[in-house]
Amino acid sequence: MLSITKSMCLHGLSGILIDVEVDISNGIPCWEIVGLPDASIKESKERVKTAIKNCGIEISSRKYVINLSPANVRKDGAILDLAIAVGVLKSMGIIANNIEFKNTIFIGELSLNGDINRVNGILSICIEAISKNVKKIVLPKDNIKEAKLVNGIEVIGVSSLNELICYLNGTLQIENNEINIEDRSVDNYLLDYSDVKGQKIAKRALEIAAAGNHNCILIGSPGSGKTMMAKRLPTILPELSFEEALEITKIYSVAGKLKKDSIIKERPFRSPHYNITDKTLIGGGKIPVPGEVSLSHLGVLFLDELLEFKQSTLENLRIPMEDREINISRVGINVKYPCNFMLIASTNPCPCGFFGSKIKKCICTESQRRRYLSKLSGPLIDRFDMYLYVFPVDYKSVEKKEESSIDIRKRVNNARKNQLERYKNDKIFSNSELTPKLMEEYCKLDCKSKEMIEKAFKTINLSMRGYTRILKVSRTIADLENKKDIECKHILEALQYRKIE
Repeated sequence: MLSITKSMCLHGLSGILIDVEVDISNGIPCWEIVGLPDASIKESKERVKTAIKNCGIEISSRKYVINLSPANVRKDGAILDLAIAVGVLKSMGIIANNIEFKNTIFIGELSLNGDINRVNGILSICIEAISKNVKKIVLPKDNIKEAKLVNGIEVIGVSSLNELICYLNGTLQIENNEINIEDRSVDNYLLDYSDVKGQKIAKRALEIAAAGNHNCILIGSPGSGKTMMAKRLPTILPELSFEEALEITKIYSVAGKLKKDSIIKERPFRSPHYNITDKTLIGGGKIPVPGEVSLSHLGVLFLDELLEFKQSTLENLRIPMEDREINISRVGINVKYPCNFMLIASTNPCPCGFFGSKIKKCICTESQRRRYLSKLSGPLIDRFDMYLYVFPVDYKSVEKKEESSIDIRKRVNNARKNQLERYKNDKIFSNSELTPKLMEEYCKLDCKSKEMIEKAFKTINLSMRGYTRILKVSRTIADLENKKDIECKHILEALQYRKIE
């Protein structure tokens, strides 16, 4: 007898509806799964057979053919176990034949004892299911809290195969209970910018970076506070909107890094070690998973000791920084992950770290310094909006009271609010995302400002990319001051962050 159930596979953050067709017929006893399954799906026949047997249901020795349609799309992962099991049970007559599953999908991995285990990517599956007119999703009970983040679809959580059989046959009622989403506001940070003594210019630069989502590189001798300031950046980042929180949560769900099975409350701050592999940074693998650039989406990717990273690893950042998304191609599959991150990097100016320092003399030779800095190519350094040399603080700064993160964050939130209002019809959210066409509209300069930019072209050899970076940073500085137009003083300040001492 033939039965058809529906499930879904994820390719990146996109979902594909899968028809699971099960036919049981006379013939040589066997189980065949066709339709481009990967190894984990081929193994599901053993999990399904054993789970059904351990639920007290006898499986006859017949020919079982399971087809995963569309047959030309590669399927991977164990999330199809539940749909296969339901199809087999319906073909066996254990589940009533008159039950229709037209607008219902089944997602879940089976244990050998019949328990249904949680899976990754449920949030993306639910969002994709709604777009494909699915009305109901049956999934593991452990995933129900994550699924409830999405409105517009009925969610049924089950913990075992026996429970699912009883529910489908109408002998058990499972309530579609609403789950309260906890408050997403987060203000209790252990770190604060009031801990950082001095460094007024550096903190101002990071405030501008946070307000406009600009990439920034901090250069300075050891102990000047580069890492300390960067690690406090999350305390001044603008608050997440619910849509942004959902987008981040989708990525973490697919990557299997959603620890509490609930919505992400804070903007990501990722700080990988410099021994990181290219695949871990960019994403990939046999089954492509998000890398650090995607896990820092709508947040911060902090590369401490930038020049200790392999040059090939750094060069891989060029396209994600420009396109704000990453395409990963494998045989028979191409997935796309968003990566709209703010890159904050810190580095020493030379191997010993004291070139240009007034405290200690540099012991590096000119060739050592050049070799050290050669890892940072021109195209990559040009993609940073702001460069900043961080000097050590003097003793007088230690006793001064510093501004708190809460006060700085108020200004950042206000600047982001100005940008959201300005770009509400342009499908961008921050000044760093401005396209050349939008810059003509929103970054107009008066005659005096144009003369200033023209001089900068000659004195610091600006590229066109550098020119656009200056305009974007100037636009953010104006937003922090609630100014409608860019003024000369905003251009002047932006130019200071484009020059390395």
